[in-house]
Amino acid sequence: MAHQAHSYHMVDPSPWPILGAAAALLTTSGLTMWFHSRVPYLLIIGLLTTALVMFQWWRDIVRESTFQGHHTPTVQKGLRYGMVLFIASEAFFFFGFFWAFFHSSLAPALELGGQWPPVGIKPLDPMEVPLLNTAILLASGVTVTWAHHSITGALRKQAIQALTLTVLLGFYFTALQAMEYYEAPFSISDGVYGSTFFVATGFHGLHVIIGSTFLLVCLIRLIKYHFTSGHHFGFEAAAWYWHFVDVVWLFLYVSIYWWGS
Repeated sequence: MAHQAHSYHMVDPSPWPILGAAAALLTTSGLTMWFHSRVPYLLIIGLLTTALVMFQWWRDIVRESTFQGHHTPTVQKGLRYGMVLFIASEAFFFFGFFWAFFHSSLAPALELGGQWPPVGIKPLDPMEVPLLNTAILLASGVTVTWAHHSITGALRKQAIQALTLTVLLGFYFTALQAMEYYEAPFSISDGVYGSTFFVATGFHGLHVIIGSTFLLVCLIRLIKYHFTSGHHFGFEAAAWYWHFVDVVWLFLYVSIYWWGS
């Protein structure tokens, strides 16, 4: 940082954005081929390429922030604004799904039998796996907050324990939701109920997987001494994202699982 007279980070040219976009295109195209033709090869290539880009892009950012000192207080302020705006955009993303659900459920059309859930749909019991998943996510919110306070208090061992618990709870949630999908008595093709249910809960499940991966990377960095009590925005961003995922699930549980059933 000694060669520049300002506190901003002039990012070097990087191949990862364009390669990440290509990997995402491969993944979505492969997913379409898998859905329609049951050919998984393009999807596997896309997922492997995405994982490779993720690893190398994160490696570069860790180098810039931890070892090269580019994440000055000014840069961290910009990162905070960026994360807040990103979470706000995600909130509007889910708002669209809730709009679709309530548009169909508050005034069911004649084609649905004039009732919600529609005729012929047997909804999931909100007092079983969905309630357990709610408890899991609420518990993970507590453990990630515990990890945050431990990091700010320089309690490294407690931070590692709390963050490990959070990651395990996140993957446990994903496993239970996969089991729920496998045993569901309806599918995404069962009219507007199946569409709104699986799209809303499925995208939330994808966000849980992303958040769990985000926290897992933070756990590895914590073990490698990358975080200090005053310099740990990477973890803070992951914790903010995880709390957002928790809040969205509460709305999903109350509206789609409980009221919608």
